[in-house]
Amino acid sequence: MQNKVLVWDLPVRIFHWLLVVAFVVAYLSEDDFLTVHVWAGYLIAGLLAFRLVWGVTGNSYARFANFICSLDESKAYFMQVISLNAKRYLGHNPAGAVMIVLLLISLLLTVISGLAVYGADQGAGPLAGVISSAYEDLWEETHEFFANFTVLLIVVHVLGVMLESFVHGENLVRSMWHGYKNTNDEPKE
Repeated sequence: MQNKVLVWDLPVRIFHWLLVVAFVVAYLSEDDFLTVHVWAGYLIAGLLAFRLVWGVTGNSYARFANFICSLDESKAYFMQVISLNAKRYLGHNPAGAVMIVLLLISLLLTVISGLAVYGADQGAGPLAGVISSAYEDLWEETHEFFANFTVLLIVVHVLGVMLESFVHGENLVRSMWHGYKNTNDEPKE
C-alpha cells in the first residue's frame, strides 16, 4: 500500500502556477501591451520575493537548505537519470535544484533589467530617474537575453519533468497540481 505525503504545499503550488501564467503573459505582451507587460513583471518580482522568503521559512520540501546541493551531486544525478537508474526523491532532486536556482536567477535578472528599461525608456517605475536613457539599448538587450534564456530554461525544465516522470513512473505535473506524491520510496534526508 502506498501512502501519500504532501510535498508541494499550497503556497509553492500557487507560486509555481502564478509564475507560469505571469511569465507567459509578460513574454507575449511586450511592447504592444506595455501596461500588461509591466504588471506581469511586477507580479513576477513579487512572486520571486515570496519564493526567496518561503525558501527559508516554508515547509521542509520548500526550503532551499533541504535540496540545494553541489554541482557534482547534480551532475552525478543527471547521469543516473540518463542511464534510467536514478534515485527517486520526494522533494526536489539534485538536477531540479540546479534548475530552480538557474530559473530564479534568470527571472530575477529579467525583472531587474526590465525595471531598468522601463525607467530609462518610459521614465517610469521604481528606477525612473535613476537609470540614464543613454543605457536604454544595453538594458533592453540584457532584458531580452534573460527573457529568452528563461524560455530555454523552461523548455529544459519541462523536458526534465517529463523524463523524471518516465524514469520514476509518476506524474510530476499532477503532483505539482494537488501537492501529493506517493511514498513508495524513502525521501532524501
